[in-house]
Amino acid sequence: MRIHQADQDVFRSLHPQDIEWRPFPAFPPAARLAVIVGDPPGPGPYTVRVKLPDGEKLMPHRHEEDRVYTVMSGVFYIGRGEEFDEAKLEAHPPGAVVVLPGGTPHFHWAKSGEYITQVTAIGPITLEYVDPRDDPRHN
Repeated sequence: MRIHQADQDVFRSLHPQDIEWRPFPAFPPAARLAVIVGDPPGPGPYTVRVKLPDGEKLMPHRHEEDRVYTVMSGVFYIGRGEEFDEAKLEAHPPGAVVVLPGGTPHFHWAKSGEYITQVTAIGPITLEYVDPRDDPRHN
């Protein structure tokens, strides 16, 4: 017998206009997160979307969970390392898929305009900044 995952036991569809974008405490105030499927704070698979407006940065941070990013729109700039370094940024266009192993220090920048990524992972969702002073939850 197959057991359904949380939020996946009933057929449904979600259209772009139905997505609920909300602030996320670990993000800068202008960034938004939308839960697409699952319960990110709980154990189990989840899918979220992240919207970062033009010019916004997410400073170096880590996630415990492995993540798969799919670029939905805009150009997703991601760099790896414990310090923000523009030279380490890699540009990923819409449709690109980025696999990020858990524990990898990285950073993002909406360098050329707003981007939206879709993130699939197994929760609970985590985000720990390399430098605690960059964490909006502590400011």
